[in-house]
Amino acid sequence: MRLVILPGLMCDGRMFADTVAAFDAQVIDGFYDGADGIGAMADFVLARLPDRCALLGHSMGGRIALELWRRAPERIDRIAIANSGIHPVRPGEAEARHALLDLGRREGVAALVDRWLPPMVGPEAEPGTAVYASLHAMAVDAGLDIFAAQIRALLGRPDAAAVLPTLTCPVAIIGAEHDGWSPPAQQRAIAAAIPNAQLAMIPTAGHMASAENPPIFNRVLADWLARPSDLPSRG
Repeated sequence: MRLVILPGLMCDGRMFADTVAAFDAQVIDGFYDGADGIGAMADFVLARLPDRCALLGHSMGGRIALELWRRAPERIDRIAIANSGIHPVRPGEAEARHALLDLGRREGVAALVDRWLPPMVGPEAEPGTAVYASLHAMAVDAGLDIFAAQIRALLGRPDAAAVLPTLTCPVAIIGAEHDGWSPPAQQRAIAAAIPNAQLAMIPTAGHMASAENPPIFNRVLADWLARPSDLPSRG
């Protein structure tokens, strides 16, 4: 069963290099061809999916994975959602996201990433580490146009809460100990709303858990991929 990985905001395959090396996996790269809506991103992915696959969605990619389940559940054998959310736009969120975009337009994308990335990572991926340097380069390479398009997508996102009880496949909800953007309590609430979810927390990691602690992240994925498709059970 091929694992298809859906990256989050300003992310690409570099964040999942260890996961791609460990599994039969492909990353939907290219920043969703600049799409600026979750539905349009889902359409972009759907055209590139195998007939049936396992889906891993990170952050914004988790929302895309849920939209894909809403549209084409027959194509999906199982879903893992890492460091993500299901809530609609919260008060103050649009202003905070637009402030980052304005910073990037004034001072360049590197300044935007300098502000955006440090709160996203845990203590083992702080500025000065090789992991941070790789993540920083990845986000800078995305550029302002992609950031703006993906912000439009996130600010126009649907409330995905109604999708959760419909997930009849094996589901893994993956959080991280130091994720302040998608905190552990949020991941526990998502898992509790899904009949067959297994919940895992990645120690020492923040929002970029797959790059921050790849061995533990991949162990969680291996456990999830080993679950029988026709025998869901809460973990």
